[in-house]
Amino acid sequence: MSSTSTPELTPEPPPEPATEPTPEAQSETGGAPEPDPVAKVDSATELDVDPATHRFECRSCGFVYDPAEGVRKLAIEPGTPFVELDPIAFRCPVCRSRVGAFKDIGPRNKPSGFEENLNFGLGVNRLTPGQKNVLIFGGFALAFAFFLSLYSLR
Repeated sequence: MSSTSTPELTPEPPPEPATEPTPEAQSETGGAPEPDPVAKVDSATELDVDPATHRFECRSCGFVYDPAEGVRKLAIEPGTPFVELDPIAFRCPVCRSRVGAFKDIGPRNKPSGFEENLNFGLGVNRLTPGQKNVLIFGGFALAFAFFLSLYSLR
């Protein structure tokens, strides 16, 4: 027999199943169960998990490569992630910069701006760029329609 002994491994107890709060606990907290803070973090970072959906912006000219659109000019099919592009052959279609000139700007549906500023601005800072465009240009169209309606007054 060898002189070294192996430590005995004790099995870990199984994790306790998640239980629903009792009616007494719900009445103490105001009738509603408290939301799980971990679930909120998971849903917020879920968008950032898949880098294949991230857009990349050329720092030289501002061209944005969106994998959902591809680049028709360079025969890059929609759905091709930026990381799958050939780093030697791919060039920016606008300024001909190499792959190193591109920076990751995140997924399309991510709100723009700094994370610490997203809670300010009456909720407008949480809007995606597309939603902000609809809000701005929709407001312009509504104001223009109101202006034209003034001609109907006598």
